[in-house]
Amino acid sequence: MLITGASGGVGSYAVQLARALGAEVTGVCSAAKLDLVRSLGAAHVIDYTREDSADRAHRYDLIIDIAGSPSLSRLRRALAPAGTAVLVGGEDDGNWTGMGRQLRALALSPFLRQRLTMVTPRQRAADPERLISFIEAGTVRPSIDRIYPLDRVPEALRHLEAGNARGKVAISI
Repeated sequence: MLITGASGGVGSYAVQLARALGAEVTGVCSAAKLDLVRSLGAAHVIDYTREDSADRAHRYDLIIDIAGSPSLSRLRRALAPAGTAVLVGGEDDGNWTGMGRQLRALALSPFLRQRLTMVTPRQRAADPERLISFIEAGTVRPSIDRIYPLDRVPEALRHLEAGNARGKVAISI
């Protein structure tokens, strides 16, 4: 499976959970974060500033797109003929919903062998117990980049917006 945005707050958990569930993970991130993504369990890493995951010979059965930047055509080129791409979260692409790419994916998907979908969160009663078991086993651990005091929240947000965070940014109260 391929995970774009593998070094961020959500991506760092996605890599670990995918590995815990037995997936061979390829993580996409910047060069400065390749070591982090490897340490989280990715078998392969791609520096998106030097290599396009869609230009590789390998095709993925599952793509989790957390980065929100690859076009649907690029995602489809990296996807196996009957693979699934899951778009996580919204992005501000100039429309009022912030989810134009996701809506286009849902509209296009019925006409393809590939499945393009987005996350619709559901929590099942067993989910917290399973997550706790991964945490207790050390299979999943938080990746905290920095901890900011409450009075420095604007600085923390600038750090996040600049794309510099390696995992989660925490605020202490």
